[in-house]
Amino acid sequence: MSFEWLYDWVPFTFYYLMAVLLLLANLTAWVSILFLIPGNWIVVFLSALFYVLMPVEDYNGLSLTVILIAAALAGVGELVELLGGSAGAAKKGASRRAMILSLLATFVGSLVGATIATPIVPPIGTIGGAILGGALGAYMGAYLGEMWKGNQDVDRGEISRAAFIGRILGVVGKMAIGVIIIVMITIDSFI
Repeated sequence: MSFEWLYDWVPFTFYYLMAVLLLLANLTAWVSILFLIPGNWIVVFLSALFYVLMPVEDYNGLSLTVILIAAALAGVGELVELLGGSAGAAKKGASRRAMILSLLATFVGSLVGATIATPIVPPIGTIGGAILGGALGAYMGAYLGEMWKGNQDVDRGEISRAAFIGRILGVVGKMAIGVIIIVMITIDSFI
């Protein structure tokens, strides 16, 4: 009895098992965006590692072109989040202190929001809670920053609302770009 079919089947199966694990790891990294972790860059790193460890010759595999496009998109995602999160508040006259406190409070708010909302509907509650908690944190941080500075010349509420809306738009934009990156990498690794 010949087992030659097994020698062909094992590497094939191992490759696709690794591709599924890459997809799961990339999805986990994508969710980490909610907590101010650079999830899109982690996706690019994991995909580059997959590219190095799983040669293209065996199966189709990831191409270097796709990884480079993913890296460029990850850079665009960072820009979208940065501009969304602080540009609106800065446009309304926010101080540097308000923007820094807004960023710190966003992180804390994301963690608290995700923790509180997780029991409601675990995957959706976690994501929604992290987005809303982060946006509320941005609002509170900007407001407290302007209060701490003693800045009476600006409308604290208006700056805080701009930080709130900017945070939501920035995260949603970055996550949308992350979905594009993950879909592109997954298709390239499986086809």
